[in-house]
Amino acid sequence: MVKLMSDTFDLEWKELESTLETRFGKLPDLQSIIYLIGINEVGFVHDRKFTKEQKQDLMHVATCILLSQEDYYVFDKNDDEGWPHFKLIKELPEFDLVQQEEWLKHLIVRYFANN
Repeated sequence: MVKLMSDTFDLEWKELESTLETRFGKLPDLQSIIYLIGINEVGFVHDRKFTKEQKQDLMHVATCILLSQEDYYVFDKNDDEGWPHFKLIKELPEFDLVQQEEWLKHLIVRYFANN
């Protein structure tokens, strides 16, 4: 198994969790953090209720944004409703579930550092 986490990174992740917990009053799980990134990225969500499908779409947008940091996806266009669409431009690495989670955490820390 590839080890993606380091002691330094572990500290960065804990600091991000602490910041989010302070901001939202509770510690969000990984899925919730991805959802928050999706909301941040679509930009048209003020006082809007989302369907289950739209929530999944927000998480997909966030995942594409995160993976675009490493050139796996590139923005394609916004559809008629303003939803962003992305194109896969290179094959994703094969990770087990633990490695996928670690990789996503790395990408999330980078996302918040840059935004």
